Amino acid sequence: MEKFLELEGGYLFISFVILAVTLFVTTRPFMSKGALKKGMMWVSLVLAFFIGLHFKITTDRMSEVKSAFKEGKTIICESRALRKVAQSVDINKNRDWSLEGDIFTSPNYSRPFHTARCIVK
Repeated sequence: MEKFLELEGGYLFISFVILAVTLFVTTRPFMSKGALKKGMMWVSLVLAFFIGLHFKITTDRMSEVKSAFKEGKTIICESRALRKVAQSVDINKNRDWSLEGDIFTSPNYSRPFHTARCIVK
């Protein structure tokens, strides 16, 4: 559950805003009588489906990245620190990188990288 909230927290907040807008719109006088029930149900189902799908795809990619790193393959992670020069960092065991849980760290690099933001090269 902690991993779900860590990865999908932003999307959950956006979903609550969308549901609040749906609630506001469907309770207006110009809407039909069943609009509230139908609107909230369908919007909730669609949002839950897409958040669940995103979580599944992300966790599958994370496990693929972890296993590839353990096999010695190169991993590419996006670097948000330097947007103009190097937008990605190559991570490999041979370059003193280590994997601690879901985080890549290196004594030679100033910041860690989460496996959710990486792909196998």
